[in-house]
Amino acid sequence: MSGVSLHRRRRAFTLIELLVVIAIIAVLIALLLPAVQQAREAARRVQCKNHLKQLGLAIHNYESTMGCLPPTAVVVKLPGGGLWTSYLGPHARILPYVDQANTFNAININLAYGDPANMPAVARVTQIFLCPSEPRREPVVDVSFGTIGGVNYGFSMGDWYVWAGPNGGPPTRSAFGVNLSRRMGDFVDGTSQTLMMSEVKNYQPYVRDCGALSNIQDPTYIPPPTADPQTVAPEYRSAGCTFLLNAHSQWAELTVHHNGFTTAWPPNKATPGGPGNAYPDVDLNSQRERIGGPTFAAITSRSHHAGGVHSLFCDGSVRFVSSSVDGWVWRGLGTVAGGEISSY
Repeated sequence: MSGVSLHRRRRAFTLIELLVVIAIIAVLIALLLPAVQQAREAARRVQCKNHLKQLGLAIHNYESTMGCLPPTAVVVKLPGGGLWTSYLGPHARILPYVDQANTFNAININLAYGDPANMPAVARVTQIFLCPSEPRREPVVDVSFGTIGGVNYGFSMGDWYVWAGPNGGPPTRSAFGVNLSRRMGDFVDGTSQTLMMSEVKNYQPYVRDCGALSNIQDPTYIPPPTADPQTVAPEYRSAGCTFLLNAHSQWAELTVHHNGFTTAWPPNKATPGGPGNAYPDVDLNSQRERIGGPTFAAITSRSHHAGGVHSLFCDGSVRFVSSSVDGWVWRGLGTVAGGEISSY
């Protein structure tokens, strides 16, 4: 069979066929990528929940050892009128119970956490204080107090009312407070119905040190959780106050905007504010506790997980609370002896 090739020429892909193959691959990737992302987020949610469980265990071990829960701050009025502050916030106080005893022992509580003697101890990111879904995990670096890491789990420190100031007044209605070390017997509403900690966002925009809020100054009268934020607190726009972008970024601090949350608003509620009203979510602290209060604050529990926040209850359980939870139910979960009826 001379003249006839025994080998046939292999036919190459046409341009159209190649484009079809590429399109099929792109569709498969588009279908698989969300599933991979969902699986990763599910794993991060489990790890976040586990962090709160470990923190709950640490707080209970602290209570078993000390006979009471840790105060959020210790602020004492001196005879000359000045204030003495123990620079040891609630996150710092539980360090020995989360395998960080060396860090705790290296902190001098009589010095500011930004004092050169304390900088080596606090200049670290403590991973158990951060949610794995937090996109901004880098520490704050400041010329005045050095380097320090953030937190994604805040202690329950009040509704709007946080602290009366060093001249005295009623204690906060929540589990934790300034110069306040509660015992488990104080939880009249039940430990399973009282919040201990909840998620917050690192590098949260916030307004502070307004001196006083124009409409919120009475511990016995606070706005309902259904109120319009900017109507009841025009200070959200930061006029006459200080506006910063780094709330919950300093675990060694002892102020509600860094270490806590309040139940003023339900989880993930949008509270716009800041200069030019340009920021969609802003927290508010009328006056820092360590410079004298009185402190009224709306520090909202927020999460990087869709739909709600992980919350630690005083019985040690961790539950995912929906962003659509009734504001009054959320407010009731924040009190230790409010007498609210809740089956949440």
